[in-house]
Amino acid sequence: MATIASAYAKDDLWPYPLPFGFEGGASTEADALVSVSGDGVDLNVIWRQVSEAITAWNAERSSITALLAFSTANTADAIPQSSSSDSFEVATEWGEPESLRAPTEHLLLGYSFEDYDRAIRSSWKFMRAATAEQIRAQFNYGLEADNRLVNGTLLQALFSNTPDVNEWNHTVYPLYNGDNYVPPDYLGKSFTAPHNHYLVSEGAVVDSGDIETLLKTVTEHGFNEPGAQLILLCNPEEGEVISTFKAGVENQNNQIAHHDFIPSAGSPAWLTPENIVGKVAPAEFNGLKVSGSYGPLWVIETDYVPAKYAAVVSTYGKNSPNNAIGFREHVQPVYRGLRVIPGPVPAYPITESFLSRSFGVGVRRRGQAAVMQVKAAGDYEVPEIPK
Repeated sequence: MATIASAYAKDDLWPYPLPFGFEGGASTEADALVSVSGDGVDLNVIWRQVSEAITAWNAERSSITALLAFSTANTADAIPQSSSSDSFEVATEWGEPESLRAPTEHLLLGYSFEDYDRAIRSSWKFMRAATAEQIRAQFNYGLEADNRLVNGTLLQALFSNTPDVNEWNHTVYPLYNGDNYVPPDYLGKSFTAPHNHYLVSEGAVVDSGDIETLLKTVTEHGFNEPGAQLILLCNPEEGEVISTFKAGVENQNNQIAHHDFIPSAGSPAWLTPENIVGKVAPAEFNGLKVSGSYGPLWVIETDYVPAKYAAVVSTYGKNSPNNAIGFREHVQPVYRGLRVIPGPVPAYPITESFLSRSFGVGVRRRGQAAVMQVKAAGDYEVPEIPK
């Protein structure tokens, strides 16, 4: 039986001049089917390792995000802005008691939402020559970039005093920023508008009065109740100054400290002529290194916070619904977390793949944190957080 090709002359199949050496066939890069790395590791094995690493990465969200935020798929939430509780009243012989009810000082707070992605591409020649460790390094770099994006976006929401609007036209509020919103009363204390949690130190160097002002700004709204932990987030530059504060001793800007800075359990050994009364701060809190404590505050130094800025935040623990910031993800679970997506060549997805993250943030309780810029004078300036 004759083949189809034999029914036609060669010139009928390809009427143009043939390149020299065409008799042996022309191969493209896709035909090169590189299946192992330069050190002999199967590329599909590396791909499975990458997928498993992404799964583990999503299971352990970054420490800062988990400590300050609460995961949600909602575009906005109606959140009570006060933690005050109701009280009993004196009983009478004939009257009926007034009903208890949940707090009514709710505010509809929106969350932003964006899609982010980056590609990882490698030529077949790179795959042929690279070691498995070099290939994994590309994905490790992607994990680090994702960590910076999530942490930076969350802290930007904390340190920014500018409101925004999401795609559902819900307002994405900052902390109290001096707008016309009146904070709810707490234990008989009333507040007025404008009320501001974005402060300026009025000094070129941080002092104990600045930290105590931040602390009072948060606790006066009731966010130091049992179950909450007050933390101070600052740059190591400010942390070095704060570590010198001693109760009753004058520090920067002629301020007298009300508390001692006490190194944490993870600090190097030190000598002191005085006894420590009370519990020492732990070495770590939810994976974040604690340098010490100042009064009720646990001091956490991080380079994510720019120099000349500090924040006091009340946290209720990892991913608690009582935390100050909402971390919004897609309503469909398949689109949550960091995703790794194969490229257009199914047999070799590692040669081209995509990293995708979809999320947004927004303040949930406007009085639960306070931030300060350390400068001598002027208005508060929003820092640019690396992300």
